[in-house]
Amino acid sequence: MAYENYTVKNVDSFIITGFDHLQNQTFLGFLILLTYTLILLGNGINLCIILTDRHLHKPMYILICNLAVVDIMYSTTCGTTMISVLLAEIKTVSYYSCISRAFLYHLGDFTECMALTLMAVDRLIAIMLPLRYHSIVTNLRVFMLIVITWLAGFAVLGVLISVADNLPYCQPIIRYVYCDYASLIRAACVNPEPYFFMPVMLSLWPMLGQFPFVLCTYAVLVYSVSKLANNTSKKQLMNTCLSHLIVLFSFYLPKVVSTFLTRIGVVLTLTERNAMLIVASLVPPLINPAVYCIRTKEIRKRLADLLMHKRFASKKIGSLGLS
Repeated sequence: MAYENYTVKNVDSFIITGFDHLQNQTFLGFLILLTYTLILLGNGINLCIILTDRHLHKPMYILICNLAVVDIMYSTTCGTTMISVLLAEIKTVSYYSCISRAFLYHLGDFTECMALTLMAVDRLIAIMLPLRYHSIVTNLRVFMLIVITWLAGFAVLGVLISVADNLPYCQPIIRYVYCDYASLIRAACVNPEPYFFMPVMLSLWPMLGQFPFVLCTYAVLVYSVSKLANNTSKKQLMNTCLSHLIVLFSFYLPKVVSTFLTRIGVVLTLTERNAMLIVASLVPPLINPAVYCIRTKEIRKRLADLLMHKRFASKKIGSLGLS
């Protein structure tokens, strides 16, 4: 086939067909809608609590805010597409909307990897160098590191998505459940294999670089905490490490399982691939705010204070109304 005969961007829109074979589309749609609503609610609560409380304007909470922003962006780019397909039965996505959603989705994936790495380094410095922590890790430095990770994401993913943007498209069909780089490449009228080299290289860095590094930092943390004589401090630090590990594994485990199954030659069906994509995209943003809201003492206390204040105010208004 002479691919050069096709015109670049000769489609105006794409049709999402990843759910066409499912029987209970409405039920899945409501499940995804509920999950997405909880993601917005949980991350929104964390953001509001941290941003409105000056006592929480500290490096660790700035990192939690960054993670919340990433989770909202990450889940929105894919969640809204799936909800519109399943519940509103709007399967058509315009070309440029699909391209932009793919960019933001992969940007969220990249920045989440970086956010988890920054949080691991922050905890490592806090436990290994507690006396120098506040001089090393300042709000300004953390903010600058976050900005650098976002700029790096924009640069790297800009190059990747520009490749997809300049391909000729012969069919307006997306066989997956939302727009991402892989689905766009497979919709193009080119041999897809050469175009997966760059994303494979990019995925190897977090899988073989950042993930092992972060695991090593937590191994060092656990070892250091186990040497503490104070049982109360030991318990608090262990709880902190456990919170971060829950968040870490919720993000990396689907990726590790998918990569492992592919490497041992397991051929996944389209349904299984789409199921793993949904889990990988929505479960981490759902777990992250719950973990930090429940297991972080300051956020939990602030939320309890707000709820108690609201309850007290309601009772006071009610008693005034009765009188």
